[in-house]
Amino acid sequence: MDRELALEFVRVTEAAALATGRLMGRGDKIAADDAAVEAMRKAFDTVYIDGVVVIGEGEMDEAPMLYIGERVGARVAPHVDVAVDPLEGTNLVSKGLPNALSVLAVAPRNCMLHAPDIYMDKIAVGPRAAGCIDLDDSIEDNLSRTAKSLGKKLEDMVAIILDRPRHQQTIDELRRLGARVKLISDGDVSAAIATSFDWTGVDILFGIGGAPEGVLAAAALKCLGGEMQGRLLPENQEEKKRVVEMGLQDTLQLLKMEDLIAGDDVIFTATGITDGDFLQGVRYAGDCATTHSVVMRSMTGTVRFVQATHRLDKKPHFVARTCNAST
Repeated sequence: MDRELALEFVRVTEAAALATGRLMGRGDKIAADDAAVEAMRKAFDTVYIDGVVVIGEGEMDEAPMLYIGERVGARVAPHVDVAVDPLEGTNLVSKGLPNALSVLAVAPRNCMLHAPDIYMDKIAVGPRAAGCIDLDDSIEDNLSRTAKSLGKKLEDMVAIILDRPRHQQTIDELRRLGARVKLISDGDVSAAIATSFDWTGVDILFGIGGAPEGVLAAAALKCLGGEMQGRLLPENQEEKKRVVEMGLQDTLQLLKMEDLIAGDDVIFTATGITDGDFLQGVRYAGDCATTHSVVMRSMTGTVRFVQATHRLDKKPHFVARTCNAST
């Protein structure tokens, strides 16, 4: 993929963030998600790609926009697969909590795991700890190896994990080992990415979350030089069948980076909607707004942070309509 596409993809996540940010804290996660989806879908129409959504807002009969299998872009080469989450953290936006993002990842056809919307067990670290994790090993072994690679004591380590009853045993074990624990209510894509930036204070991610989010996080970590492993957790025969239909014969296979994101031509971008560990949220001031985004390219390893100022009166209607809505 041409490097010039990177900025085009930033414009797509910016559009979704701008359309959603005004709804922060209003308690309506459905309206926020709808605004993000509509803006992202229409912004994609301006990008010169022939994209197929492999991770999106649901199946064709479940979601009106950005469904799995939908084609996006101007229908010209390059031919790519697209993974999107127009609003990563619907609850975060509706409650005004940190780390809501608009995210997307793009790779050549057949390079992304076509993950169904089921659970995935995950472990992730940043570049300095890549090669030190194994999902099949104990929490203690993974934490100890990661700490050694980072030059830290166990009591200096920060593990991030979704605050869910299913994780209580893992949380108890981390506390027993003396590690510090950061519990989050939602948004494990941002949590996985946070392991790659020292200033976030996050060292390792554990826990079970959505499989589509796992692929998006893996795309970012591939660009950053980090590592993620996962295992799908189908809960019934229907979900097992879905996994096989999407191309994975062994439903319990340990998924490493090349299984999640093959090759070395991935572009990932995210724009902050609410303030977070590594991105600021959208700021509004009259007819202007500012956004803060990150765009990464695995082929070069370049990571760029993009601060943009937007004139809302010059934005397309699908962005400006939400931005200018009165309460």
